[in-house]
Amino acid sequence: MKTHLMKARFKGAGAHLVLVLFAATALIPLLLVLVNSFKTNAEVTADPFALPKSFSLSNFNTAWTYGHLGSGFVNSILLTGTAVVVVLVCSTLAGYVLAGQKIRMWPAVMVYLTMAMTVPIQLFVFPLYAGVAQLGLLDNVFVVGVVLAAVNIPFATFLMRTFFLNVPKELEEAARVDGAGVFHLFWRVLVPIVRPGLITVGVVVGLNAWNDFLISSTFLHDPGHQTVTLGFLSMNGTFSTDLGAMMAGALLLILPVLCVFVALQRYVVDGMANGAVKG
Repeated sequence: MKTHLMKARFKGAGAHLVLVLFAATALIPLLLVLVNSFKTNAEVTADPFALPKSFSLSNFNTAWTYGHLGSGFVNSILLTGTAVVVVLVCSTLAGYVLAGQKIRMWPAVMVYLTMAMTVPIQLFVFPLYAGVAQLGLLDNVFVVGVVLAAVNIPFATFLMRTFFLNVPKELEEAARVDGAGVFHLFWRVLVPIVRPGLITVGVVVGLNAWNDFLISSTFLHDPGHQTVTLGFLSMNGTFSTDLGAMMAGALLLILPVLCVFVALQRYVVDGMANGAVKG
């Protein structure tokens, strides 16, 4: 009995040690960015692990001004919001239809979505750019948001379909017996049940859109219409030797994403766990 208890404690301690190592791997770089964002370039170069001698916001002012982060944040919010809204609406409707096999061609649609997930977006960048340029829609954050939404819709549809598969069919049948129409059944009965899936899809798509570089840099050329990610990367040539300013810009870039993820991590984890039940 004691031997079994000691083995269980040893396994528990080993598991906690692994978790601590993973947590340290994730948190130490963030702490270094935070500490070095308040230091001068000379202090960062001398010892990046030391605490700053004095806390100054000059690096943040430099990054905010020369990286155009003010307008970048506005553009990133508009772009990310557009992508999330389009993906949630389209993937929720498509997931409901595919989960209930409400169309005859649903196997072909599933094959098409699978192929869309495997084909790299780089193959479509030049045709998309030519079409957007001919329409005069370059430097439009909403257009880029729609493009990013199209890239994420296949994965989001698969995930939402899984959530709808987990909804008991008896619930839908009972709502129909009570006289609920399709619109009322979908928006008032089913959508609240799959809310964890909606939050999970929204967070994943939002992170992808916020951090996107390829699509954004291809369609957004005017500095006044660029996202905060592009604004930060534009500092690389000018401030590549000013590590303090670069660290401050990186902190400003990741702080909103980190706050959103920490606030919604419980829903994201639950959504991923529930979405993995059926396929």
